[in-house]
Amino acid sequence: MKKFLNEFKEFAMRGNVLDMAVGIIVGAAFTAIVTSLVDDILSPIIGLLVRVNFSDLVVSIAGVDLKYGSFIMAVINFLIVAFVLFTLIKFMNKAASLGKKPKEEEAPTTKECPYCKSEISIEATRCPNCTSYLP
Repeated sequence: MKKFLNEFKEFAMRGNVLDMAVGIIVGAAFTAIVTSLVDDILSPIIGLLVRVNFSDLVVSIAGVDLKYGSFIMAVINFLIVAFVLFTLIKFMNKAASLGKKPKEEEAPTTKECPYCKSEISIEATRCPNCTSYLP
């Protein structure tokens, strides 16, 4: 049992596990901000434009309330979070590639023998395979 607990402690204290935990916590906080943005700002603005409060959009079927307005707001929440994450990842990838220089193509070190079609050194004057003199 002690070995199991030591292995678990070693796993939990690895850097990437801690990074993932921090990412999840920050993501949850960001989702709360986006939810507040949608519920408190965007929903009322959209409601002004279409003259409907989305939280009031409810269908009652056999005494059961289906709050499809809340579902519409959840979809808008998802789209905003997905868009922000997309732009953030795109920005991070672009920023990471700015510091890198494009890889220069190396000069060829081999060539093909015109007679036997084998690969030989570019400096060769005679093919080691077919012994032909090279131009």
